[in-house]
Amino acid sequence: MIFGRHDGVWLNEPARWTAKGDTLQLATDKGTDFWRETHYGFNRDSGHFLGFPAGEAFTAELRVQGDFKALYDQAGMMVRVDDHHWVKAGIEFSDGRAMLASVLTHGQSDWATAPYAQDAGDFRVRVTVANGVLRLQTSADGKLWPLMRLAPFPRASSYLVGPMACTPERAGLNVMFSTFRLTPPLGKDLHDLD
Repeated sequence: MIFGRHDGVWLNEPARWTAKGDTLQLATDKGTDFWRETHYGFNRDSGHFLGFPAGEAFTAELRVQGDFKALYDQAGMMVRVDDHHWVKAGIEFSDGRAMLASVLTHGQSDWATAPYAQDAGDFRVRVTVANGVLRLQTSADGKLWPLMRLAPFPRASSYLVGPMACTPERAGLNVMFSTFRLTPPLGKDLHDLD
C-alpha cells in the first residue's frame, strides 16, 4: 500500500524504492527519461512513474523532496493518458540550477522552464484536469499556489496520475514523495491562489 492506496501501478519501477504510510522514497535508475521527438529526435518512455487511476476530472497534489544537482535531474507529478499524451511537471536541473519545469506531450513534447525562487529541494505540485483543460500550480508551503501552466489537455474517461522521477544523465537521484491527495476538481477561479 502506497499513500494509503492499493491501486497504484508502476511504469518502469525503480530498482530501489520503499513505501511507508504517506511516504514513497526512491532512487532513480540510470538513463531514465520521458520525452517524445521534439528537438532531440528521440523517444524515451523509461522514467519512473507510479500512476493512480483518476476519473475524467480531478485535482491531485503532491509534496516532493529531492537533491537536484546533475543535468536533467527531475521529479514531480505526471498525468498520463498513454505514451503519446501526457504531462510531467516539477523541478528539473538545467543551466546550472534547479528550474520549475513542465513537459506537455501531444504526439511531440514541448518543454517550459522558469527560475524557481523558493527551495527546490522541498516543493509541492498540484494538477487539475477538467473539461479538456490542464491547470498546473506549485507551492513552497502548501498554502499559496501560484499558476505554473494552463493548457489544453486531451479529454479522457480516465487518467493515471502520480509521482514521477527521471535522471537521463545518471542514476541515484534520491526523492521522497509525500502528502499525495486525489480529489474531485477544486473548481477555483484561475486567480484564486489558495
